[in-house]
Amino acid sequence: MRVVIVDDEPLARERLKRLLQEFPGYEIVGEAGDGETALDVIDDEEPDLVLLDIRMGGIDGLQVARQLAEMDVPPAVIFTTAYSEHALSAFDASAQGYLLKPIRLDKLRDALQRVRKPTRAQKPQTATSSDGAPPKREFVLATTRDGLVRVPVDDILYFLADQKYTTVCHLHGEVLIEESLKTLEQDFEPAFLRVHRKALVNTRYIAGLERDRQGEQHHWLKIKHASEPLPVSRRRLAEVRRFLTDS
Repeated sequence: MRVVIVDDEPLARERLKRLLQEFPGYEIVGEAGDGETALDVIDDEEPDLVLLDIRMGGIDGLQVARQLAEMDVPPAVIFTTAYSEHALSAFDASAQGYLLKPIRLDKLRDALQRVRKPTRAQKPQTATSSDGAPPKREFVLATTRDGLVRVPVDDILYFLADQKYTTVCHLHGEVLIEESLKTLEQDFEPAFLRVHRKALVNTRYIAGLERDRQGEQHHWLKIKHASEPLPVSRRRLAEVRRFLTDS
């Protein structure tokens, strides 16, 4: 079982690593010290289980868990925290387990036994046409101070998720909507391509792929009419390259 450990205290992460070594079949594939980094690591590594601290600066563990629940095949989540008052919120966030710090070996064993590895074959398949037919929806609706705005899908450069809202970047500006990126991806495939857990791009405006100029192993997608490129996650890189090769 592939595991990601998330805790803002390095010593707490090290303790969990040592405890997990007592159980065969668990591979630690990543770790993070904050919620934002955790979401990136989880998107890249596709773990089966996340050991997730609740109280962290920025995006806390409960917010991370709620975003994970939007995934097609979300990992199992076991919360770890020093505060017992978080227990009810943890189970509201669909956690499979809850551990109080300092974590004991027997309690961790019990929590791991309750977790069942998700089957990726169960991932729902979105129906799409093989010929790249345009999406059924022709526009998205956004509520602004000036009233209801219709943005034609053909004018949308990309969607960018930001916690509760999604930014629609289009040829004439930006608006906010409350639809999730997961819903938009299902509605607009294959005309739109997911390039990052936060970004869904209109393929007609993809201009190319470039590597980080600083020599880092990061890739950026150039978008026509956009002032800045978008990051491409390691998990999505092969699909982006395949699109560029085939188009």
